[in-house]
Amino acid sequence: MRIVRPLRDRAVAALWAGLATSAIGDQLYAVALSWIAVSVFGAAAGYLTAFQAVVVLVTAIFCGRWADRRRHQTVMIAADLARAMVLILLVTIWVTFGRPPAWGLVLAVLVLAAGQVFFRPALQATLPNLIVDRAMLPATNALLDSTERIARLLGPGIVALLAGLLPLMHFLTLDAATFVISATAVMLVGRLGRLVRSPLPARDGTLAGMTRGFRAMSRHPLLAYILLSSGVLNGAWYAAMFLGLPLAIDTLGIAGPGGTGLGAFGLVIACYGSTNLLATLVVGSRELPSRPARMMCSGNMTVGLGILLLGVVIASPLPSIALLPGLMAAAALAAIGGPMSDITIATLRQTLLPVNDIAAAMRAYMIVANVGLLAAMLAAPPLLNRCGTAPVVVACGLLILVVGLGGLLRLNRVGTSHHPSMSEVSLS
Repeated sequence: MRIVRPLRDRAVAALWAGLATSAIGDQLYAVALSWIAVSVFGAAAGYLTAFQAVVVLVTAIFCGRWADRRRHQTVMIAADLARAMVLILLVTIWVTFGRPPAWGLVLAVLVLAAGQVFFRPALQATLPNLIVDRAMLPATNALLDSTERIARLLGPGIVALLAGLLPLMHFLTLDAATFVISATAVMLVGRLGRLVRSPLPARDGTLAGMTRGFRAMSRHPLLAYILLSSGVLNGAWYAAMFLGLPLAIDTLGIAGPGGTGLGAFGLVIACYGSTNLLATLVVGSRELPSRPARMMCSGNMTVGLGILLLGVVIASPLPSIALLPGLMAAAALAAIGGPMSDITIATLRQTLLPVNDIAAAMRAYMIVANVGLLAAMLAAPPLLNRCGTAPVVVACGLLILVVGLGGLLRLNRVGTSHHPSMSEVSLS
């Protein structure tokens, strides 16, 4: 399969192994933190995620120019180690006092969110210089993106299996260990001599430096759509999957492995991860369509339909024994759409933009996505209290569906101004 060919390169293989391990840890953290927050704060747990979005926004806006002028390898290693240290600190405090302090949760969210802002743009800007054969860049994007797909399968599955055996705090310990492994992998890639410094961006003024990524993406209709729609899509997806879903499972008393609601939540997310990974392998071995919007927007519509069905299952009069399989099936459908859009987005960003604009464009994307996340997390708690879980989840699905349909109708015939040959590009 074309998607696995980049693993023949030792540098890519080392980076993939580190990212895969870290991504599994991220899923352990996301599931565990969502469950801790919902158990403590109920619907108000959304405000913790809103704080995470604020941190991403502030870091991306005010620290981007500084990060762009540092070696990408150094930035990635520092981000990984900082995240590992704050998780170890939180676990240590938890062990000492018997409970996670509110300030400790806030500190962990702050450092992990900021670390993501530094790590992801540096990684995106690194890839064009890491890949010897530029024709393999899209396949490499698909391969590295598969780390998150694998994690969505294995991470929550591990949570489901260990929920009754491992103290909740040590899911955070495992996540800390995976960040150390990721940092080690980045160091190894550097020792192979393959992480080189990208051309430094021009010394823009403060305002110009902040807006450079937005200006770069707005020059092409496909990238402009990606930028404008990312906030709505990210906010609706997160509100449904990591706030509405665990609340519904807790409220309805759905139990999974180990007889716990956490086990049920982990099982649904693992089911999402299984078809997410399968879709990555299937779509990742295909060539990029000459009209990428068709694949990208159809993927968004599939995600929206699956989330809509999640809300339908939550509201249905199904017996409790049938609710968990219903949620798993709806999540599995939603997951198919992710690979149809995500790697298309990464590949377009890396092929349509100059190398020294890629990190800035990635941050612009993250800023808009987190504005949407912030708005969703601020709006979701009162809506959940007023309207109930099922209507809010259905509304999230419909919103994603409409955004995907609107993009398909508007961009159906739009190609790319710089389009690699069909034999050179594959899509995931």
